[in-house]
Amino acid sequence: MCYYNSLKIPPKKKIKVKGKEKEIPPVDIQVQSGFSYTSWPIIIEDNAGEWHPELAHWEFIPWFIQHIGELEESRKKYTTLNATAEKLFESKLYQAAAKSRRCLVLSTGFYEWRHFQGADDKKPVAYPYFIHSANKEEPLFYMAGIWQPWTDKLSGEMIHSFAIVTTQANGLMQKIHNTKKRMPTILPPELAEEWIGPLRENRIKELATYQLPNTALSAHTIAKDFNKGITNPQEAVEYINLPPL
Repeated sequence: MCYYNSLKIPPKKKIKVKGKEKEIPPVDIQVQSGFSYTSWPIIIEDNAGEWHPELAHWEFIPWFIQHIGELEESRKKYTTLNATAEKLFESKLYQAAAKSRRCLVLSTGFYEWRHFQGADDKKPVAYPYFIHSANKEEPLFYMAGIWQPWTDKLSGEMIHSFAIVTTQANGLMQKIHNTKKRMPTILPPELAEEWIGPLRENRIKELATYQLPNTALSAHTIAKDFNKGITNPQEAVEYINLPPL
C-alpha cells in the first residue's frame, strides 16, 4: 500500500507532459502520512485536454458523503487513501473515476515496512524503508491516481479528492513490503501521459496494474521513528542482522 509519501520540488522546476512544459510550484515535504488527511500535489487533465497541477485532498471522498462530520465517521470503518488496481472496475466507489477522472500523483519517494519474525517466536519486527527513483538526475516520478470532486453539503466547500492506485509488488517491493506485497502504480513519463487522457477500459486496466522494473527504484533502511518529526527521515540507517534486499 502507499500511506506515507515524500515530495521535493525545487523552485522554478518545469515538467513536460504531452508536449507542453509548465513550471510547477516548489514543494518540500519530507514525509506526509495519508492519515493526516491533508492536501497533496496532483496533475489532472481538464475537458479541453489541458493538464495542470493542483493541490487535492489525499483521500477519495465518495459522492454519498454529505459533510465533514459524516466523512470523519466513515474513516472509522474504512480508508480510501489507496484504490486497488485489480478491482477498480468492480468497485462502485471507484468505477466512474477510473473511467473518466484519472490523475498523476507527484512523488520523489515513499515509505514502506519490511517484516521479519522476532527472536524466540516473538511478534514480527518491522523495518522501515525509503523507496525512491534510481535516476538521480530526475528524482520526480508519477503515481497513478483517481480523483473525485466533492462538496460539503453543510459548508458549501468544494474540493477535489484522490486515491493512489496500487498494484502487485515488483521484485524489489516484494522483498520490502513482504506481507501484503503491494506497491503504488508508478508510471514512466510516456505511460503517465497516457493515463490522464481518454482511454478504453482494457487499456486503463493495463496501465493500472503496470509494474515498474526493479532497476527503476532504489531503497534503503531508515530510522524507525522516521515519521515522528526527526530532522532527516530519509537518512540511511543500517540494522544488524537484517537480510539484504
